[in-house]
Amino acid sequence: MKTGTKIITLDNGYHLWTNTQGKGDIHLLALHGGPGGNHEYWEDTAAQLQKQGLNVQVTMYDQLGSLYSDQPDYSDPAIASKYLTYDYFLDEVDEVREKLGLDNFYLIGQSWGGLLVQEYAVKYGQHLKGAIISSMVDDIDDYVKAVNRRRQEVLPQTEIDFMHECEQNNDYGNARYQEDVNILNINFVDRKQPSKLYHLKDIGGSAVYQAFQGDNEFVITGKLKDWHFRNQLKNIKVPTLLTFGENETMPIATAQIMQKEIPNSRLVTTPNGGHHHMVDNPDVYYRHLADFISQVENGTFKGE
Repeated sequence: MKTGTKIITLDNGYHLWTNTQGKGDIHLLALHGGPGGNHEYWEDTAAQLQKQGLNVQVTMYDQLGSLYSDQPDYSDPAIASKYLTYDYFLDEVDEVREKLGLDNFYLIGQSWGGLLVQEYAVKYGQHLKGAIISSMVDDIDDYVKAVNRRRQEVLPQTEIDFMHECEQNNDYGNARYQEDVNILNINFVDRKQPSKLYHLKDIGGSAVYQAFQGDNEFVITGKLKDWHFRNQLKNIKVPTLLTFGENETMPIATAQIMQKEIPNSRLVTTPNGGHHHMVDNPDVYYRHLADFISQVENGTFKGE
């Protein structure tokens, strides 16, 4: 595959931005989180893996509704009902794979992208050589409990009560509330400050994020609140790496359950890593990833 940017046209007529970096015969397709996030934390993945001694061709893309890709008018109920679904985004992954000519490849997904990796490995696993679930649990109820515990770790009870009051009143635009969210983000999402992922203004994707997640990482009011996948994990047949930050929003205790449920899997953690631990501590994150890919390639990978 040629490196650089390529715009692909989906069968539905929308356009997606894709970008390929690196060289070699090993192919890794990277899915961003959010949903409604974007590719940016994968921009140096090929370089980071090469730094670890592994040549990998990495392709990233912005999902529909995100950053450089088309942003449909989700205010149209017909468009929202068709494209703001799990099935749409899952099948979008496979269409991207097909249009880019990928097969027998590795799939990595961060957060929401890790949800898609789990579902893709069950539905389309015949195309995969290996799966990497980065910072995503298999049951959203465990996530909700974990983020509520995280609030207790860094905020006084008065602020926690205030946040709950704002959430009950749908007052997410409150400046004090957003400052509390920012404190939580710095502690558990983007620990490396200033964050490389902040932008001067909203750059799109919020419609998708609000439909599935809600206002922020510490409250779930959208479709994700009903996501439960544990009974499907046994159907993931490819070698799988689970990677979590040690100081993040997703509970490692749940990751340990996932590791037991996925037949051929390994769990690794990143010290001092928040939710975006590939940015917070890239040397450790990419060492784990390089070791996993290398072992699958040479046939020595064994789950725990």
